[in-house]
Amino acid sequence: MTRFSDEDRERIRKELIEAGHDLFARYGFDRTRVSDVTEAVGIGTSTFYQFFDSKESLYLAVLVGERKRLFETLESEVATVETAPEEAETILRTMLDQVRSNPLIRRLFVDGEIRRIDEQLNGTSYDGPAGGACTDDDRADSSDSVTEFDRVLPQPAEWAARDDFRLDDPDVVRGVLRSLLFVTQAQNTPIVPQETYDEIEEALVKTVIAGLFAEREGTAD
Repeated sequence: MTRFSDEDRERIRKELIEAGHDLFARYGFDRTRVSDVTEAVGIGTSTFYQFFDSKESLYLAVLVGERKRLFETLESEVATVETAPEEAETILRTMLDQVRSNPLIRRLFVDGEIRRIDEQLNGTSYDGPAGGACTDDDRADSSDSVTEFDRVLPQPAEWAARDDFRLDDPDVVRGVLRSLLFVTQAQNTPIVPQETYDEIEEALVKTVIAGLFAEREGTAD
């Protein structure tokens, strides 16, 4: 077995995740082979298993990293707006854009891939991007990531506490936001032809945001 320095291990792990990210995004999980990933990185297939227990382990690491980047993007976008309705609209528009444009985000939130892969792993730990084996807390975070927006997005709870917000359960709010992502699946289908999709999505966003926040005098804070 080849021995690597800590520096080399960190570099190779990072390269495996980057290569896996590109290949999984392009070809999907089933059509991507471990040998495809190792060829891209320039290591032997047997060496792969010094870093990840399986292809599923690498895929889980890629999806967890993608989820982290998504929420960093959401937090950055939300930081530029001033009102609660603008926050909700920004989060919804950003999520819709990410699901439409990023196949990994679509698989993460619409297809529920991270939960499926985590269940397949059945408790097997994997080496995360930072170089250490995942703890039980890390695995709990990854398996719940499809449903628990509140870990990094506290806004739904803050909205629910407002007098002008129509829903009082933050979990219902998160469910509404997640459910709306499925509209992207209707794009370019007999249900929603491509030429009308943008107009329909725009109307949906405006209608939902208007429905969540009751009208009030003055400017919402």
